[in-house]
Amino acid sequence: MDVYINSLHGKNIMTDHAIVMENVSKSFRTGFWYKKVEAVRGISLTVEKGEIFGFLGPNGAGKTTTIKMLMGLISPSGGSIKIMGKPHTETNVKKDIGYAPEQPSFYDHLSGEEMLKYCGALMGMGYSARKKRAAELFGIVGLKNCEKLSLRKYSKGMQQRMGIAQALVSDPAILILDEPMSGLDPAGRREIRDLIMQFKKQGKTVFFSTHILSDVEMICDRVAIVVKGSIARVGRIEEFTELDSNETEVCISGLNQDSFEKLGTSACGAMMKGTLAYFTTMSRNAAVELVRAAEGRGGCLVSFNPKRRSLEDIYLSETQK
Repeated sequence: MDVYINSLHGKNIMTDHAIVMENVSKSFRTGFWYKKVEAVRGISLTVEKGEIFGFLGPNGAGKTTTIKMLMGLISPSGGSIKIMGKPHTETNVKKDIGYAPEQPSFYDHLSGEEMLKYCGALMGMGYSARKKRAAELFGIVGLKNCEKLSLRKYSKGMQQRMGIAQALVSDPAILILDEPMSGLDPAGRREIRDLIMQFKKQGKTVFFSTHILSDVEMICDRVAIVVKGSIARVGRIEEFTELDSNETEVCISGLNQDSFEKLGTSACGAMMKGTLAYFTTMSRNAAVELVRAAEGRGGCLVSFNPKRRSLEDIYLSETQK
């Protein structure tokens, strides 16, 4: 737990918050008529230390604008942002944050090693320290034996890893990642997911935006859904994927076509996949009765699952309101 001095009150304050945003807004003037556009509208959000926080929303919802404000790349039109209990504009706060943009852009004539050493120099690290750190980071992000390779020869997945590597140069407590899985194949996404989980084990806080809901469901502790610049919903993953009333899915093996069709009349949904029959009922009692009837026809229960709402269901519900 960090302790910092409140200069106004002269007392110690304990905080477990990595990021606190209070009523943060951002508006721009655009076009010929200099029309006001509200990109972010009164976002209030708290991210705890050591958690993986997913920031979700459709294109144009204000995710990247919010991240740029967190990083101090643009200034909020209103509200306040604190990082590790301090105003995000303070220079000494920057060392606590590592940032990887959605589309990292490098001096592609440099090698990967030269790029990381350059980032270390920007952080004020000495030559031997940044050389050692660069070597460590190639191992951490899975780019060993690529140190001398020119960045212009890096694949999309390698560039994403390099983006994370440069964010880790100063070993920050907080990582802010904008679409870290963007453009990656399934194997690349899995590697980035595993990497993020390693950061959590090390006690780091990870705040990232993405459109890939399956990844969020696997690794995030909490998520927020932002729609048109406002927070529509925020909570823990298990709160989002709560049980959906008493709807139940059962899987039965060993049924012939005639038995499948007759049992299907007592269910609200039925589907045959190879030798397995899937039935959905509106109540658990109806599911139990269907299993008994199936066993009476020579069927065998394979699975009995209360249906849960997926994160995708919640996301679509909130974004389409």
